[in-house]
Amino acid sequence: MTSDPKPASPAAEDPEVLRELEKDVAELEQHDAAEETAGTRKDMRGLWRGAVFAVGLALSLFHLYTGYFGTLPGLQQRGVHLALGLGLVFLLYPAKEQDTRNQRIYGWALTAAGVGILAYLAAFQIADAYVLGPAVGVLLLVQAARYAPWRPLGMPAADVVLALLGIGSGMFLVVNYNDIILSAGRITPEYVAVGTVGILLVLVAAQRTLGTALVLLGSLMLAYALFGPLMPGFLHHGGYTVDRIVSSMFLGTEGVFGTPLAISSTFIFLFLVFASMLTRTGMERFFTDLALGSTGWATGGTAKVGIVTSAFSGTITGSSVANTVSNGAFTIPMMKKSGYKPEYAGAVEAASSTGGQIAPPIMGAAAFIMIEFTGVPYLEIIKAAIVPAILFFVAQFVVVHYDAKKLGIRGIPKRLLPSVRRLMVTRGYMLIPIVGLFALLSMGYSPIFSAMGAIGITIGMNIVVQIVFFLLGRWSEMPDRLGPWGLLDGLVNAARVAVPIIIACATAGIIAGVITLTGLGLKLSDGLLALAGGQLLPTMVLSMLACLILGIGVPTTANYVITATLAAPAIITILQGGLEAPTVAMLLTAHMFVYYFGVMADITPPVCLAAYAASGISGGNPIMTGVQSVRIAVSGFVVPFMFVLSPELLLQETTLATGLLAAVTGILGASVVGVAVVGFINARIGWYLRLPMAAAGIALLHYGWETDLAGLVVAGAVFGYQWFRHRPAAAPAQAAATA
Repeated sequence: MTSDPKPASPAAEDPEVLRELEKDVAELEQHDAAEETAGTRKDMRGLWRGAVFAVGLALSLFHLYTGYFGTLPGLQQRGVHLALGLGLVFLLYPAKEQDTRNQRIYGWALTAAGVGILAYLAAFQIADAYVLGPAVGVLLLVQAARYAPWRPLGMPAADVVLALLGIGSGMFLVVNYNDIILSAGRITPEYVAVGTVGILLVLVAAQRTLGTALVLLGSLMLAYALFGPLMPGFLHHGGYTVDRIVSSMFLGTEGVFGTPLAISSTFIFLFLVFASMLTRTGMERFFTDLALGSTGWATGGTAKVGIVTSAFSGTITGSSVANTVSNGAFTIPMMKKSGYKPEYAGAVEAASSTGGQIAPPIMGAAAFIMIEFTGVPYLEIIKAAIVPAILFFVAQFVVVHYDAKKLGIRGIPKRLLPSVRRLMVTRGYMLIPIVGLFALLSMGYSPIFSAMGAIGITIGMNIVVQIVFFLLGRWSEMPDRLGPWGLLDGLVNAARVAVPIIIACATAGIIAGVITLTGLGLKLSDGLLALAGGQLLPTMVLSMLACLILGIGVPTTANYVITATLAAPAIITILQGGLEAPTVAMLLTAHMFVYYFGVMADITPPVCLAAYAASGISGGNPIMTGVQSVRIAVSGFVVPFMFVLSPELLLQETTLATGLLAAVTGILGASVVGVAVVGFINARIGWYLRLPMAAAGIALLHYGWETDLAGLVVAGAVFGYQWFRHRPAAAPAQAAATA
């Protein structure tokens, strides 16, 4: 085993690269979150921009009003939420372009399938005219939005009609709420017609914002509810009429307006407003400067800046793809100039951006849905997420650090970076809103009240700082002043960011509603247990595979809703054993397990959405970017198994002392696993030492003094061997090379 030669780092040697890096650092410091949401229209004229602004502002003001004065009854709160969300979708998101022959064939194939289904329903009198008529109308409008030439002021007329229908279908429930409640499930043609339009618009909106996979899954579930009598084996059920399916999915709280949309219309949206206010008051720039100053100078500094920046940003955005695109536009070119290959640079950004969904306090949208599924307070979910999130990013740091050592990539000169000390003195107050959010949650206030309080703290803090700057005669020098226009713009931006989440929750509600209606969830959960032989480890492996496969085309929110219904109960059943009811620790470990792997699906090949987004910026191969992302984020695939076996990592069933010990040994374990993945300390490590290192890391992650001791002994032996064998020999050689 010999030490590898280390090439000089471009960041440290090449004056031209240094000038480029200095420019990149300046641009990154001035960077704010992208205003335009990916996939939205870029050429809207003034009238339609005004319409989007008005609808988005109405959506945000509605949630602020109900957050302060109290939410409306279920269907009314969710009806307004979905109505305005659908209106924004058809104004913001154009129909998918079909530039190639294959895309056109695929588009017409989907249209033909829709026509065929309607013809079948009509021919066999399965559906009545009040279902078929609205369905045909929506189908024609969808095609007209793509092919019809009439575009008043640049907007397809069909999209305007679809937006109005979306608003109308949601508001129909709000206006007729009392009649729907008093009807006690009575099905009328009028209600079914509106429900048909609403369900189809949700599926069309999902195709525009989230892609085809989720739409196909939702459509298949609706077909399963209808054709249950034809299904074989355990999939067989009695079947339901079209009217019953439509009324169940749209006129109650078990389908479109089920748990996912309930959480989206209360907790999630207010936290998105909070995140938008943080961005408007300079939090993202503060986090970027903090990342640059604290890590940019270190070995592999540009990659470490990418990790820290994306971790901070992901905490307040909760979207891996959006975070990758937003931050990656600046961090990925910086990493490439430092000497990293395109695939590696993209992988660092994709992996760290994905980790933002598991980093408290905001996390991803699915974390809020976990509140309803588990009945566990949000503060407990945040507490459970802290240690695994630390392990995730520590392991990334270790992998990036030793990869940089192996490649000889150094950091950015300190003179190009902001001072952390000066930053904390001048802008440390930016952390007050996040501290305030934690304080409110810790005092037992609800997530809605805490989010409202955090929004107020953010706005109030900015006003106070403006007053201070004004009294000092430096008001014009203050960056990120939040004025009336900035406040309104922030509210509209929160609505724009919320649109894909609203649609994902509504579509996931359809899937979950069918699972509940047909009893499929219990059947699949029992089948999963039977396939795994009732054993915990095989059940976890099968659940992991289900999450990763679903993640091929289903966003994290929908992925979690499905697996929380199908896979999490199987894990809970095994953990529960003979107990009458599961404990909080059992609920959290099972649901955090499926949530983690739903998040990891964004970087897992072959369809790794965050990696594809990163490769679009880096110019690298998307599949290899995904492979490198999995390698960098290796702890995200190991830690979930460990916290199911050792709930102490979630700070459950533990004291302060044992919790701290579990956190410390877990951090050591994640670091050792990272070293084993890289295979380099001071020199390359052979496979015969990497395997024991990986086993030692896993032993340290598993809480228990026996496994911790064994892991420390093995890891210490390998580190000691490397240090004694290579450090003394490296120093003279380095001195000679320098001379």
